[in-house]
Amino acid sequence: MTTRKQTQVRLNEDVLEAGKAAAAARRLDFNRYVERLIIEDTTGARAAGMTAAQRLIDEHGGFLDDLEQQLDAPYADHRPGAAA
Repeated sequence: MTTRKQTQVRLNEDVLEAGKAAAAARRLDFNRYVERLIIEDTTGARAAGMTAAQRLIDEHGGFLDDLEQQLDAPYADHRPGAAA
């Protein structure tokens, strides 16, 4: 069994609210969210994920841009106020 320690962190109110919102979006409580951030940062998991994401963009960015344009094309002329 892992012993859990309690600590206190002082955050600016806007940073705290952003953190709570991010935790909620991931369906985590705030403590688990902060714990996960620390683990990802200190184990290199976050850096590895960012490296993989950048490699995906570098290798397939053009395809993704083209796909996005194709998916957006049917809606391009249906803006409010646009001539029919």
